[in-house]
Amino acid sequence: MTGDARAVPVPTAVTRPFWDGTKAGELRIQRCDDCAEHVFHPRAHCPACGSSRLGWTAVSGRARLSSYVISDIPAPGFADDVPYVIAIVQLDEGPRMMTNLVNVPPDPEALPLDLPLEVVFAPRGDQVLPLFRPAAEART
Repeated sequence: MTGDARAVPVPTAVTRPFWDGTKAGELRIQRCDDCAEHVFHPRAHCPACGSSRLGWTAVSGRARLSSYVISDIPAPGFADDVPYVIAIVQLDEGPRMMTNLVNVPPDPEALPLDLPLEVVFAPRGDQVLPLFRPAAEART
């Protein structure tokens, strides 16, 4: 924990390229050099073929809303303001990731499944978090 008392991710040897990417304003995920499968969460072996030949690549930052929950309960170290939206998004490249949605009301009427999303980056302590907001085409 640093500064504002919210939880701050601590990179490991496996996750450091992901966090270096967020600091550079890029969403980076692994891609298998053998079967070309995009992989998230960071790991040592490809879940599709078992290869240990995983490289890192910057991806589009575009996604679709797969699932969500609106939390009315403050989570110590994670959220100061309630309600907030915890979401599972499916990246255009395939993998799903858990994140928070921003710039959208925490209201089911504003959160249709398959909503187009785009990544935005938010500083948190000495890290930068990837969050998602409705994509420009969804905001017009």
